[in-house]
Amino acid sequence: MPRTQFDLPRFFQALGDRTRLRLLNLMGEQEVCVCYFVEILDAPQPKISRHLAYLRSAGIVSARREGKWMHYRIEVPPHIGAAHILRQTLHSLKNDKAMQSDRSRLSKACYSPARYSLEGAPLPMAVSEVCCDVRS
Repeated sequence: MPRTQFDLPRFFQALGDRTRLRLLNLMGEQEVCVCYFVEILDAPQPKISRHLAYLRSAGIVSARREGKWMHYRIEVPPHIGAAHILRQTLHSLKNDKAMQSDRSRLSKACYSPARYSLEGAPLPMAVSEVCCDVRS
């Protein structure tokens, strides 16, 4: 089966939305359940799911189901230039105050799910193979 060509314009469009950047920021080097995105971004689940679907179609994230929970993580795009841009974007997000605030809220949610009314939700898991080595 022939491999489809990477859609570079779609990749750039995916990065051109603040909500999608916030989602990528929260994923960083870990896998995160949709329920945490909903709480931290204070947005309706359908809106979050729509943005995650866009990121999936752009080849930036992958998903897996665990029971009723959907987990998302960042994937390395197959296009070398896009992979570099994604790494740089993630690195830049680490310095943004609003993005730092989101990550802080996620870390608090990880330690206290009941605080965000997420009882029973699985905790975010660190991804064993870091896709975009953007550690500070």
